[in-house]
Amino acid sequence: MSPPLTQPTIVEPSRLQLPDRPALEGLEAKWVPRWEEQGTYRFDRTRPRAEVFSIDTPPPTVSGSLHVGHVFSYTHTDVIARYHRMRGRAVFYPMGWDDNGLPTERRVQNYYGVRCDPSLSYDPAFQPPEKPGKQPISISRPNFIELCNRLTAEDEKAFERLWKSLGLSVDWSMTYATIGWRAQRVSQIAFLHLLSRGYAYQTEAPTLWDVDFRTAVAQAELEDREVPGAYHRVKFTVGPPMASAFSLNSDVGGTVEIETTRPELIPACVALVAHPDDARYQPLFGREVLTPLFGARVPVNAHPLADPGKGSGIAMICTFGDVADVTWWRELNLPVRAVIQPDGTLREVAWGAPGWESVDAGRANTCYKELVRLSASKARARIVEQLRESGDLVGEPRPITHAVKFYEKGDRPLEIVTSRQWFIKTMEFRETLLARGQQLAWHPPYMENRFENWTNGLNSDWCVSRQRFFGVPFPVWYPVDAQGCVQHDRAIAPREERLPVDPSTDVPDGYRADQRGQPGGFVGDPDVMDTWATSSLTPQIVCGWPDDPALFRQTFPMDLRPQAHDIIRTWLFDSVIRAHFEHDSLPWTHAAISGWVLDPDRKKMSKSKGNVVTPMALLEEHGSDGVRYWAASGRPGTDTAFDTNQMRVGRRLAIKLLNASKFALSSPQSEAAPAAARPQGEITAPVDRAMLRSLAAIVDEATQDLEAYDYARVLQRTEEFFWRFCDDYLELVKGRRYGEQGPSGAASANSALVAALSVLLRIFAPFLPFVTEEVWSWWKDGSIHVATWPTRAELDMLVADDRAETREADQRLYEWAREVLFEVRKQRSEARQPMRVPITKVMIHAGEADLARLPAIELDLRSALRVHAFETSVGERDVRVVGYEPVPSVGQV
Repeated sequence: MSPPLTQPTIVEPSRLQLPDRPALEGLEAKWVPRWEEQGTYRFDRTRPRAEVFSIDTPPPTVSGSLHVGHVFSYTHTDVIARYHRMRGRAVFYPMGWDDNGLPTERRVQNYYGVRCDPSLSYDPAFQPPEKPGKQPISISRPNFIELCNRLTAEDEKAFERLWKSLGLSVDWSMTYATIGWRAQRVSQIAFLHLLSRGYAYQTEAPTLWDVDFRTAVAQAELEDREVPGAYHRVKFTVGPPMASAFSLNSDVGGTVEIETTRPELIPACVALVAHPDDARYQPLFGREVLTPLFGARVPVNAHPLADPGKGSGIAMICTFGDVADVTWWRELNLPVRAVIQPDGTLREVAWGAPGWESVDAGRANTCYKELVRLSASKARARIVEQLRESGDLVGEPRPITHAVKFYEKGDRPLEIVTSRQWFIKTMEFRETLLARGQQLAWHPPYMENRFENWTNGLNSDWCVSRQRFFGVPFPVWYPVDAQGCVQHDRAIAPREERLPVDPSTDVPDGYRADQRGQPGGFVGDPDVMDTWATSSLTPQIVCGWPDDPALFRQTFPMDLRPQAHDIIRTWLFDSVIRAHFEHDSLPWTHAAISGWVLDPDRKKMSKSKGNVVTPMALLEEHGSDGVRYWAASGRPGTDTAFDTNQMRVGRRLAIKLLNASKFALSSPQSEAAPAAARPQGEITAPVDRAMLRSLAAIVDEATQDLEAYDYARVLQRTEEFFWRFCDDYLELVKGRRYGEQGPSGAASANSALVAALSVLLRIFAPFLPFVTEEVWSWWKDGSIHVATWPTRAELDMLVADDRAETREADQRLYEWAREVLFEVRKQRSEARQPMRVPITKVMIHAGEADLARLPAIELDLRSALRVHAFETSVGERDVRVVGYEPVPSVGQV
């Protein structure tokens, strides 16, 4: 770490190395390798926990390329990391790669033209084709995983190159992958702990299912999409012998009409349901009706969740059409009559068999055979024709647009399929999790509401198993009894020291490999963990749990979880659960939430929407500092528009920082001050003192705001000060620092300039790391990024007279000088007079107090504005340019 800046106003001529023409081009290529070689961002494992700032960096999904949304949010994190490093903390800032799960599998399938078939044996000689063919090649699971690892390794290298170009101050010796050995070990240990404590369980139950990926999905992975549909009004016949006991109305006699958007699920109907207070259907409660086409006798039940105002007010309960069906099925203790298969088609059933009773099994089988192996949408079209032909369709379907649940990465609506899955308990811990959310410091604070809303809206435990291939396997096997039946209730767990294991290839203790799948042998659990089940353990993975207890004590609970607001319900919530169960604590103390990047239509940029912008071209065009400027201007938790104009503004700021710094550091050269002279000394001029006091206020604000994670305000306020500093202060003191007012005036100006530059560079450093490092290297040893964060004290000690009356007088003088400067420049611009043309006279009317202050700043103003004389009088404040020197004609020159 660089030594404290005990002499912020001193520039050593022998150390100064100013470029002839400072430029932004090439700074990334210059500084990235130097930072790496010098270990600028290396984590110091010798520091105590109190001096460590640890960050749970989001591992980006490795499934192609990064986009500008990643640049946006990761810049926010990097600003905070750089700030805390300059505050003297050892910053623990690793980077991970989220490379397991469905996105990677889909990319590998498309890239290599393969598909995974777990029934195939491993082929050690397999090589994918150079170009994928029209038909995918079936390969074994081990071969498929090898291809996943190969492709993600290449993607990770590309990601790292881009992150380094952006200037992320990550410790690149501390990277991990969510499919890596360590992540698998941590995930499997944590799972077995949950299993042994009763927090994880396996059951066969209705599960949200994506029919294309053929896997279960969790509640947190759902999204509603508006899609076209239709209400179908369908008649159910009141079954004998109750048909004569009542009549709903004279028109329909012994029938009851329901409305449904999914008539293809009529064969899966197990009941009708209406609200207990709905007088229209109270006579039916406890009775039975017959399903159309299939003649199944189903009860009519009452339940308070039924909506009297929806459709006809009575609904059919199918196993299963939506989550309401699951609730009704469970609470009313109904049987299962499932027809949808994992591939989304209707399966074969035998009407008349147990569980499929019908008053007319022959007719039921005839109708149903026309639906077998059809997709849900095609079965819907066919059954509507059948209902129309049978007279059970009332009127024509009524078109609607309605919200349907999809897997967030899926293309077809979700189904609910009964299957054996692993779950982690959440429902019974709702109040505990809400309390954990209240213990967490949220930035911005209102984001806690999203956590609370999600927690209060939980309707099921967390399904953590997936029927995929490239993921962390569940570390259990099951014994097979003598009859060949798998005994799922007798899971075999490995010893912890064996982990990680892959039950599809590894053998449990006490068994032989040739006993796999045999009576008296074993089978491995075929599923893998949901990617969130692994990512929710990133604090434990990076902090060394449980194998590196020293590192774990040094870094956990972590200080910061930065992330986007849309995954509060997944990554953040799941991480809180895992830390609570494993450590009885929060995983971190702060959560900093970023917004989305929006496209010109104000829609979220995402790969799935096809509206993303890849960042490398932006970094090359605008420079990394320019892009970071745009990103850091986005306030915490706020969605921000993609705006290349803001990047241009950031680039202009970086260029101005180069040029202003060169001016502040260069030796004055004029007739009054030879090149060798650079007076530096006590800061005595009121204007200089006022400027430094204003800067001290900026330092206080910046420190306070960064502690509160309000990085955008720090950038805004510092930039505002910097432009005023350049436009006003630099112009005011230019002549004086060149010696026009003698050595003491020059010494005051030069010392104030250098002190201000030192502070401004350090405040800008977290935002603009490349240009600030470049300027710092011109006159300072070591990296600015491990220099001491500026404080008010270092500026206050430069201003000897700090009495209240002096502070007030200096500030009024500075403001008065800036006002005159502004008015005269404005009038010069309106008169279209170039700066090289001197002004003969400026008339100033003002109060006596202001006129009395003018002599202290007159020489600065005359030099800055090229004014020969000021003429003053007492009166209403007014500044007026009276005349300009004549511009010589071409012939006179």
